Amino acid sequence: MNRAPIDAQRLQSSSAAGPLSFYERIDVVESTGSTNADLVAIAADSTADRQALLAEEQVSGRGRHARTWVSPPRAQISLSILVRLPDIDPTTLGWLPLLTGVAVVDALRRSTGADAELKWPNDVLLGGRKLAGILAEVAATGAAPAVVVGIGLNVDLDESELPVPHATSLTLAGIDTDRTELVAAILTEFAARFSAWQQAGWATSEIAAAYRERCATIGVEVRAELPGGQVVTGVATGIDDTGRLLIGDSAVSAGDVSHLRGQY
Repeated sequence: MNRAPIDAQRLQSSSAAGPLSFYERIDVVESTGSTNADLVAIAADSTADRQALLAEEQVSGRGRHARTWVSPPRAQISLSILVRLPDIDPTTLGWLPLLTGVAVVDALRRSTGADAELKWPNDVLLGGRKLAGILAEVAATGAAPAVVVGIGLNVDLDESELPVPHATSLTLAGIDTDRTELVAAILTEFAARFSAWQQAGWATSEIAAAYRERCATIGVEVRAELPGGQVVTGVATGIDDTGRLLIGDSAVSAGDVSHLRGQY
């Protein structure tokens, strides 16, 4: 299958001015184990900030709960972004992957017209199926903690290449897109959201409102499998001010959440 590469030169030239000037570096590599792991290592040994790394192929990508996955060459967007968040309350760091989800949804809607939505906490849905996943990892602590947020988005996968049965891709949804254009859109949306958040002193009210507006989990019946084996079921009624999912009288901060009645 002939799949076009991401145009690194186009992205790097765009970073000299305009919205992508937020990034100090934008690199594209042909293959790596994990873009998240690569940037975590860089952050631990340097003062690097605002770096984006893309891989045409990942051979040991990481998801939530240490799950591994492999991306076929040039079929996905495998993107990690390293940022530092000076003077942030550590309890607020959990909003970064939620902010990233908002940025990815908005980039998809504006760049491709896809009716993308969020599934709490860190998945992007298209037609009720998983299109993208997001994973944030703290790379360094201190007064200006460094966090790497990774995005894996299925662009040109066919049915046989999907990582899980409940996944989908833009191609399978009938959406043809230029991966370079979509990467630029995601980077632009992330830069705008992150800059606004920092300018607001890391206040979360704007992020929370945007996340709730795009979240398909709110209002549907869900099953949450929590650490320790506890299971909570019920209608998800909202997202609280700390980013937890509200299910009846319970506030869930971590766990696997399934949408019941037809969605995963």
